[in-house]
Amino acid sequence: MPGRPRCPDRHVNDHQMRLYMKHRLKDGPASAAARAGFSVATAYRIEEDPRLPSQKKGPRERRREDPLAEIFDAEVVPLLQSAPDIRPVAVLEEMLRRHAHLSRGVRRTLERRIRVWRALHGEEREVVFRQVHEPGRLGLSDFTEMQAVGVTVAGVALDHRLYHFRLACSGFEHAHVILGGESYVALAEGLQNALWALGGAPHEHRSDSLSAAFRNLDREARDDLTTRYQALCAHYGMQPTRNNRGIAHENGAIESPHGHLKSVIRDALLLRGSVDFTDVAAYRCFIDEIVSRVNARNGKRIEAEHPFLQLLPNTRTSDYEETRVYVTSTGGFVLRKVFYTVPSRLIGHRLRVRLYDDRLELFLGGTALMTLERGRPGASGKHGHVIDYRHVIHALRRKPMALLNLVYRDQLFPREAYRLTFDRLCEQLSPRAACKTMVELLSLAHERTCEAQVAHALEQYLADGRLPDLDELRSRFAPDPAAVPQVHVQLASLSDYEALLDANMEITA
Repeated sequence: MPGRPRCPDRHVNDHQMRLYMKHRLKDGPASAAARAGFSVATAYRIEEDPRLPSQKKGPRERRREDPLAEIFDAEVVPLLQSAPDIRPVAVLEEMLRRHAHLSRGVRRTLERRIRVWRALHGEEREVVFRQVHEPGRLGLSDFTEMQAVGVTVAGVALDHRLYHFRLACSGFEHAHVILGGESYVALAEGLQNALWALGGAPHEHRSDSLSAAFRNLDREARDDLTTRYQALCAHYGMQPTRNNRGIAHENGAIESPHGHLKSVIRDALLLRGSVDFTDVAAYRCFIDEIVSRVNARNGKRIEAEHPFLQLLPNTRTSDYEETRVYVTSTGGFVLRKVFYTVPSRLIGHRLRVRLYDDRLELFLGGTALMTLERGRPGASGKHGHVIDYRHVIHALRRKPMALLNLVYRDQLFPREAYRLTFDRLCEQLSPRAACKTMVELLSLAHERTCEAQVAHALEQYLADGRLPDLDELRSRFAPDPAAVPQVHVQLASLSDYEALLDANMEITA
């Protein structure tokens, strides 16, 4: 079938040329030219010169003067040799400073020329070697920052990290919300949670250098931390390893999934419609649900790797640091630059403290006393405070003026309404009257166990522009006598007990 006639303004291409030569094997020039889509005159020219059109084209020549001809070899190359890591934009700025006639329009040309020079004459670069991951062999741990996600708890920005564990072969993942920094406690808690969720342990566990955990420790403390980490891995039969400091791609099997996991979390927050959570526990449930979806997608691979994992021991090992503190006359103790209050009856005692990432467990000897929320010092190194007004309210009732200049006064108020009420009292009453009224309000909230209800009433007083009325609040939150049940106890007759004893003696005989 003859080809389409060629337009006069179009050149013959290689495809037409090959088609012509194919038909020329059995047809004449005119017929073959018609099938290829060009004229007979073109066919006779091809007969004289059978080269392809692409072979007839000459090399492309420069159409304008090279603006870097005089300076690239003379000035740019020595600069690249003396400072191999210098950026092309810095080279451009230097050349513009030296040569006023140069235009900024040469930037792309300079960048391409530098890229080609480095490819031909530059230093050898780091090579990443892809690895074959054997099932059950390697598990990796790392921490990743989460500030950019913008999560809030009760309207307050949550300063936190994620502990991230991953199996290199199947891709099993586990994430745990860490409220403090990178530490052995965070690593131990997160790693053990991951292993028990997995139901097995890999033969090797790799982490980064945990530089944040070691930065401010002396040699003895670093050695102790290393020993504890090795003992943790030995408890689960894992060989502890670390990648070289500053070489992130050695931990590539978890560094890259950091970004993927955070992207999934951002998308889930957008679908949720809010980044605010009622408490940290709700946020942790949210993270667990997201990670479980990721693991569900890799379910077959995880199931295939599971037989190659080691069995777990019968119990977990310790995932806390233990220390001792002394309760001073201030009604509390200081630990890691944070002051904690405890009941005043513990003043003068030494307590044993188990320090977790998010809580403190207090013991007096072997007796468990209470659990406190763990506090953190301020960003500038200022001491933090974890205050429970119930621990000190009885003493404040005897010394109400102590509230006026109390170091931890703002942390003493359990809710914002109490703090705003105290500010209003200080504005309209004398310092003594303001402190006495505020202490009585806190005492009422504690004794009648109505902290939230009193806060709601104080918000109403603030909205109405009135000062709180203590008598009104006491009557409102006083126990209702009608609500107290009347309990009537009818004592059994002593003769009934004697009958039971007689019957028991007969059965024994």
